[in-house]
Amino acid sequence: MSIVKKSLLAASLGLLFAQAPAQAESLTKVVIGASGWTGFAPLTLAAEKGFFKNHGLDVEIKFIPVKDRLLAYAAGSLQCAATTIDTFVAWNTNKVPISMIFLLDMSHGADGIAVRNDINSIADLKGQTIAVETPGASPYFLLSYIMHKNGIKMSEIKTNTLSPQAAAQAFVAGQGVAASTYEPYLSTIRDNPQAGKILATTVDYPAIIDFLGCEPEFLKANPKVGTALVNGYQDALNFIKSDETEAFTIMGAKVKQSAEQFKKSASFLTWKTKEESKAYFANDILPFMQETVEILFDTKVIRTKPDNLEAMFDASYVN
Repeated sequence: MSIVKKSLLAASLGLLFAQAPAQAESLTKVVIGASGWTGFAPLTLAAEKGFFKNHGLDVEIKFIPVKDRLLAYAAGSLQCAATTIDTFVAWNTNKVPISMIFLLDMSHGADGIAVRNDINSIADLKGQTIAVETPGASPYFLLSYIMHKNGIKMSEIKTNTLSPQAAAQAFVAGQGVAASTYEPYLSTIRDNPQAGKILATTVDYPAIIDFLGCEPEFLKANPKVGTALVNGYQDALNFIKSDETEAFTIMGAKVKQSAEQFKKSASFLTWKTKEESKAYFANDILPFMQETVEILFDTKVIRTKPDNLEAMFDASYVN
């Protein structure tokens, strides 16, 4: 190889390696706190398939229990969090600002209360002990919501604090009378009918509605991030439609499920598009938040009622 060609090659390689770090640095880092809940799975898919990177983001999804998710977010270890509307209301009311920016999913049977076969009504749960995650977590809110709708105070039941996965496992193992949990763990109970039955779900009590929320100052400092997150998530939903098998294989692997098992869990919820987010912001979010405040206040998850619910969300990223 001539000296000229060698020089040109060296210069080209130098330019290539010089550009690579610059490209990497151009990606905005976003750490999202989430869980193994089936509804959050497209976030993982978007990260795994590079959909967020296509929109200029370096997204890391961390599976963190909701009580620890709050601590991690408040400490600045997370820029965003995936969780339910009730949790966002509780965080904001308790002086941890976070802004809901788009709708992720709605549960239609993916969350529920499992009971032994001799329990036939919600009223039968009075005086019973129910395995459920801590106050502020979605299984606890669903339990509170169902009790509220049936005129039963939380003080009229007992709770045993267990994570959603542990609650389902303990129930199938014969421990306790009832458990409040969600998919994919609820299917553990569905698959073991000898252990008990599903007494109530979000089919009849539509209380589990998930959003992605981010730190308001982070969004202001990085004005393109909100839209990029929306678009990356939408790309994941489009991919699910185009190649369901690969999508379900990737998402299922994160929670140790086969594609077929994951598909079954996903059948109990619906992931929401950008247009559906827009409609929910316009028509539904405030009435549900108002009802949520009453339940959170009654169960002492919040000690005061917030004055400005609209400050807790920002619909601009889907409009």
